Amino acid sequence: MSRVCFMCGKGQVSGNSVSHSHIKTRRVWNANIHKVKLQGADGQFTYQYVCTRCRRTMKKEA
Repeated sequence: MSRVCFMCGKGQVSGNSVSHSHIKTRRVWNANIHKVKLQGADGQFTYQYVCTRCRRTMKKEA
């Protein structure tokens, strides 16, 4: 599954996990993505991956 939001393009972010002894190891943070049924301009329904922030915005506008 592609972890990129269909609406805003939010995706995976990488950085360091820092231990108590300050040893750095690489890690990733994944976006909170969900599969949502969206209606297009032609009335057809498609499934797209959307982040939770965009889902909240879509719910507010509906």
